This record gives sequence, structure tokens and C-alpha cells, in this order.
Amino acid sequence: MRYTRGVKRAVFLLVMVAACGSSAPPTGPIVSGKVVASNVLRSDYAGSAPCGDCHADIEKKWAKSPMHNMTRDAATAVIKAPFDGATLTLAGETATMFTQGGARFVRVKQAGKEKLFRVTKVVGGRYREDFVGVDVTGDADPLHANIGVERVLPATFVFSTQSWRYKGYSVMVKERPELSVRAVWANDCIPCHNTLPLSSMLYDELYGPDLPSYQGKLSDRVLPKSLIWTARSINDTKLASALHDEIKFLGGEQPADPSLHAALPAAAIAMQTHLDGPKLVELGIGCEACHNGAKEHVADPTIKPTYAATSDVLAVVPPGGRAATRAQWINRTCAKCHTVLFTRYPYTWEGGERKHNPGGSTTNSGEGRDFQLGGCASQMACTTCHDPHSEDPAAALAELATTKGNKVCVGCHPKYESAAAQLQHSHHKGGSAGSACISCHMPKKNMGLDYHLVRYHRIGSPTDKNRVEKDRPMECALCHAQKPVEELAATMEQWYGAKIDREALKQLYGPDLSISTMNATLLRGKPHEQAVAIATLGLDPDATAREASIALIAPQLAHPYPLIRWFAQRALEQLTGERLGMDLNASAATLSAQASAWLAARAHQ
Repeated sequence: MRYTRGVKRAVFLLVMVAACGSSAPPTGPIVSGKVVASNVLRSDYAGSAPCGDCHADIEKKWAKSPMHNMTRDAATAVIKAPFDGATLTLAGETATMFTQGGARFVRVKQAGKEKLFRVTKVVGGRYREDFVGVDVTGDADPLHANIGVERVLPATFVFSTQSWRYKGYSVMVKERPELSVRAVWANDCIPCHNTLPLSSMLYDELYGPDLPSYQGKLSDRVLPKSLIWTARSINDTKLASALHDEIKFLGGEQPADPSLHAALPAAAIAMQTHLDGPKLVELGIGCEACHNGAKEHVADPTIKPTYAATSDVLAVVPPGGRAATRAQWINRTCAKCHTVLFTRYPYTWEGGERKHNPGGSTTNSGEGRDFQLGGCASQMACTTCHDPHSEDPAAALAELATTKGNKVCVGCHPKYESAAAQLQHSHHKGGSAGSACISCHMPKKNMGLDYHLVRYHRIGSPTDKNRVEKDRPMECALCHAQKPVEELAATMEQWYGAKIDREALKQLYGPDLSISTMNATLLRGKPHEQAVAIATLGLDPDATAREASIALIAPQLAHPYPLIRWFAQRALEQLTGERLGMDLNASAATLSAQASAWLAARAHQ
């Protein structure tokens, strides 16, 4: 479909206003002018193919972006992982990655039995690649065997280490006793890595907590009540009819009862049972994964898409029925997937627990949810700092962490615009890292996908009582690793008038508050807090503390949460300047012995 140059330019400007990364906080209406009447049902979606007619420049960037390429067809994808016969071993079981006849395969040997999987899809591509495949064991023609159930394969290739890691160790889980190929791709992480109708991710919010398990759940149930948006039917008959259409499309079983109450669980069951690649709106993240269904816009470009859910069958309502700002709709769109609280790891920041009063996420990919927990999410959008259509340039992100990046914050906080005001507020020398707003208000304390720390997106203060008295480490220690607990606490009280409970600190760090904050965190912290201490000490420039840090970090190579082992390895390699060469997929007992031997060898050098 082709449109006039004038229409193309109008629509192009609309999209650029929505996601240009301007430092000005986005406010006002979601869009101006006429918007699509419905953008949540499968029938509202057009797919990304028509978008390039009017948005060629954006499409060119988008085609190369990590987000768009989140899930790719292995037959046509550019894959970085070397399928060259490498073997991954876990608990005596092996996965071997190799290429044959132009296709990639994973051979899994378990308990004396062997299975062969042909890779059909690759997931990710910025920090690592995961793989999906079909079982072709015993097929006469494994290169062309019909596709059956697609399974999540057990091997992940991590770019930063150029090595294979067990897929299950991508998140905070404890050591596993076996390789697993049981997970069905279409039953697991499919909605956030591909494009589906927005309505299919709202069934649990429309129905309630007793809905049968399915893939689509959004993040609202792990937000505080004051921040929960609600989805509700505004026409039960029409919504039930739309759900019956979705069930038919998926090939599910229609409920005998025509009511909405019966249609919602039937739709969830149909999605869990019958959803697969051909039944997505689009493989990977398409334009409508964020902009919502835009079929009306494709037919008539003067009718504009919107981040807000629009429909005559259901409504998505902000807390308390308040009108949402454009920034809030954008942030909710991002948080639809960037909400990571999906593992059984029990802890969150602010001393919270995942199932009870959760605080902020501790790992990468929870940024969207965390941002909504902070103080800026009503007027500032994720797109203020991030361009969703391409990979953020490293230099641009680095600049945000300097005083040049303060321009983003002073748009809403003009009293801190001058260098003198920033000095008075931060108590740090102008131009230093401590005088950059996000150094203190968005500290690097979350576990990133490449074993570096990334920024915590719950914008707040390092003097927040819950952060100081419920979390380790105090955030000032991220830059001052060797400072004692008492010194940091006293300084915060002196500079900012904070009142810090020393008994609460002793519960966290032990009775002697003269201990190094980071050392105490590593010795006494929860696993995610230990990861912060490990990564911070690995970058600590204090040469006098280096050997002590090495001795503290080395035992963590056998950490019961394997993900932390890779943080320990990176930190040790940074401190020593040498590669360790250990297989961190090995058992804790094996790694503990190797770490002890490595430390002993260092002592005799």
C-alpha cells in the first residue's frame, strides 16, 4: 500500500514525537487528532509489513534492532553462536552444538539416551542467543523433518565470555541436577518475545486470580495497589464474542456457556494449548507490540495509532480512574514485557519479597516495572532516554551518566540546573561521577545480561529509608567500596539530614559497623546483594584491598545460584588480569575445589 508524500511525512513525525528520545518530558494527550477505535483484538492488527511504506527510515533502523530481532527464524537469521561441535556438560549430561547440511543441531545425551534437535528459532542477540528446536531423533531426513513441538533447548551462547552456558542459569535459580528440554517454547516466554494481541495478555486481569494458567499475564499484580491499572469489560456480550473468535482462530474448544465468565478461561486454555508460531501476529517484536493494533491506521493514515488501549469491548483504567498521561501509557507499554519477576527467586529490593509486597527487580529486564515504582513515571517516559527503534549507542548512554545527562532531570527540577546548585545538592565536585544525577538516583546495582551491573530504574534517593535499612549495600558504597558502614551512614546524616537506625544496620552488616560495607555485603548479603558486592569489588581501584577482595570473591565461583558464578569470574579476571578458564556449569563441589586450588596457587606465586 502506498501513500502520498505529505501523508507519509505527517505519520513519520507522529512516530518520531512518540519515541525520539527528547530530554523534554512527554506530557499532554497521547496523540492529537482522530485515533483508532479499536486496537486490542486480533482483528485490529495488520502486522509490520505495511509500516515501511510510510516509515522507511524507522523501518531501516528497526530491522536491525535487537528488540525487533528478539525471535528469528533460524533458517534465515544471522546467528553468532558457533555450532562447531562445542559441548556443554551439566551433571554428567551433555549438549553438543553442531552444523550439518546448512542446519544447526543440538544433540542431548541424558541417562544413556540420545536425542537430536534441529534448531528452528533463535531468541535474543544483543548479549546472548538462546535456541528453540524440534525433536528429529531417528528421522530419516532430519534436515527436512516436519516441525512438531518446539522445545526450549538447554544451551545459551553468551557473547561477553564467548562460551556456552546452561539455559536455565540465565536467571536466579539454584544449581540444576540435569539438562532440561521439557519446556515448550509456545507455552513459556512467547508473548514478550513476539507480537500478540494486547487483549490476549489481559485475560487474568479481566477474570481474576482463579483463571487457568496461560502465557499472557501482565505485570500489574506485582505492583503496589496504589499503582495497579485495571482491565474491565465494557460490553460483556461483544467481548465474549471476540473471545469466541480468538478460540476458533487458535483451534481451541468453545465453552458450552456463551457468557464472558466462561469465555475467558476457555480463551486462556486455548492459548496455552494451541498457540504456536503461525498463530502469532508476528514472529519477533513487531511495530504493533508497542503501538497496538493499527489496521485502521494502515487503511487510513489520518487515523492514528495510540499507546492507549482503545476498544468498545474492554477498557484499561489507571489507578483511581485518573486520566493517564502519555508518558504513563508509554511506560505501561514497556512494562508489559520489561517486568521480570518471573523466577522463583524470593527476594526483591527494598527488603521486599516477590510474592509479598515486592520491591524493585534485582536483574536486567525489570526496568519498565521498576520505573513505574519511582517518582518520575507520570511525566517522564522510557523513550526520554531510550530509542525503541534501534540499539541505544553506548556513547549516548554513557553521557547520561555525566553532568551532561543532568539536562534530562532539570527539565522537571529546574532548581538544580546551575553547577552551584548541583554541588550544594550532591556534595560532590562538579564534573565528577557523584555530581551526575543518575549516579545516585539510578545507581548501577542490578545484574545485567553480560555479568556487568546495570542501572536500577526505580528512581529514588540513596537515603530512602527502605534502601538504607533493608538493603545491602548502602548505595554510596557502589562508588566507595572500602568505606565502613558507619562512615557512610554518618555522612548521609550530615549531608542530607537522614536519620538512620544503627540497630537496623547491625542486623544487615553485623555488630561491628566499622567493617567495609562491600565486604560485609559479600559475607552476609542475600544472593542478589552479593552479586552487587562482587561486581563492585571487581572494579575497585584500591590496590591495597585487591588481594583481600580476591580471597572473598573466589569462593563465590561455587555459589549455589550459578548465575552469580559468572559475576565472580568476571570480577576475578578484572582484578587479576588473567583468564580463569573454569567451566562454571560444573557442580558446586567441583568448582569449590578448583577455586581453593586456584587461590592456593596464587599464594605461592
